[in-house]
Amino acid sequence: MSGFSNSAAIVGIGATEFSKESGRSELQLSCEATLAALADAGLTPKDVDGLVTFKMDNSSEIALARELGMGDLRFFSRVDYGGGAACGTVQQAAMAVATGVADVVVCYRGFNERSGQRYGQVQSWAATQINSNGLDNAWSYPYGLSTPAATVAMQARRYMHEYGATSRDFGVVAVADRKHAATNPNAFFYGKPITIEDHQSSRLIADPLRLLDCCQESDGAVALVVVSAERAKDLPQTPAYIAAAAQGSAADQFVMTSYYRDDIGVPEMGVVGRELWRQSGLKPDDMAMAVLYDHFTPYVLMQLEELGFCGRGEAPGFIADGAIEIGGKLPINTHGGQLGEAYIHGMNGIAEGVRQVRGASINQVINADHVLVTAGTGVPTSGLVLSREVG
Repeated sequence: MSGFSNSAAIVGIGATEFSKESGRSELQLSCEATLAALADAGLTPKDVDGLVTFKMDNSSEIALARELGMGDLRFFSRVDYGGGAACGTVQQAAMAVATGVADVVVCYRGFNERSGQRYGQVQSWAATQINSNGLDNAWSYPYGLSTPAATVAMQARRYMHEYGATSRDFGVVAVADRKHAATNPNAFFYGKPITIEDHQSSRLIADPLRLLDCCQESDGAVALVVVSAERAKDLPQTPAYIAAAAQGSAADQFVMTSYYRDDIGVPEMGVVGRELWRQSGLKPDDMAMAVLYDHFTPYVLMQLEELGFCGRGEAPGFIADGAIEIGGKLPINTHGGQLGEAYIHGMNGIAEGVRQVRGASINQVINADHVLVTAGTGVPTSGLVLSREVG
C-alpha cells in the first residue's frame, strides 16, 4: 500500500438533472452542480481553494470561482484525453489536499453535449488541430474513421475475431445498465429497461456496434468535493476514502485509434489496474462492485480482462447469467451507467461509487466496502478505488 492511499476523501457530490436540452449555459450547469456538492459536504464556496476539470471543459476555473463568490484559489488543474480524465481529476485533487497545496478542491464537468456540440458526430476540428493529436487524426479521418463509434467498431470487430465474442455478448452490458437505470429516478432511461432482443434489433451505427451499444449524448453537470482524510472526519457525510488513484497510458498509444500495436485490448487500463492494486493493497476479488466506463459496450468486456477480473478473452463468459447485475458476482454501473443514466464524461460514475460506499445508492450493493471506478477507454485513462474505511 502506498503512502498516498487513503490520505484524501470525496465528501460531497452534486449534479444537475440529466437531459437532452438543459436550456442553460454550461457554466450555469457547473455552478449548480458545484453548489449542490458543497451543500452535500456541509461547505460553502468560500471554503474552496482548488478547482480541477477536464481540458475539454468550456467553463474556466476562474469563471466558476467568480460566479460562485469563491475567494483565493491556491490550486487549479486540467486533465486531458476526454473521458479518460474523469478519475484523473480526483487524483489531482487528492494529491493537492494530501500535500497541503489546497484544503478543499472541487472537481467539476458540465456540458451541453446533446443540445450543443454533439461528440458522437464527426468533429472536423479533431483532424485540423495544430498539434500532434490533429496529425494522428488526419491519418484516419479521410478514410471515414471520424466518429467515436467508428473507431471503436474497428477494435470491437478484432476482439470478436480473436476471441469469438458476439454482438449478444456486448448486449449483455447494455441490458444490465438499462436494468439498473430503470430503477434510478435520476436516470434519463428511468423506467425503460431493455431486453437482449431489443439490443439485437436496434439499428447498426458502425458494424458491429448497434445503437444500444453506444452511450447517450447528454446535457448536465456533476461536481465532487475532495478534502484530506483528516478533515473528512468532521464533515456530515460518510467519506469515500481514495484508497488508490491512477492514470495510465500504454506503449504505442493513440487517441481512439491504437490499432498498430500487438495488444488489441485496452492495455492502458491494465496500467491503471496494476497501479490501483499496488497503491491500495487490494485486488479484484476485494471489489464489491465496479463502475466501468461504458461509452461503448465492447470496452466494458476488455476492461474486465485488463483489470484482472478474468483472463484475456474470458469476459463474455464472466458476464453471462446476470453476473454484472444486482445480485451477481460483480454488479456494474448500478446507476445505469452512461448508457442508461447519462453521459457526463464518467463523472456521474464517480458519484455513484461514492453513493455505494456511503450505502446510499438506489441499487445498493451489500457490503460495498471497496468500489472500483474507471474512466474512458481507447484513450490515456484513469481509475479509482474508493473505500468506506481507511485501510
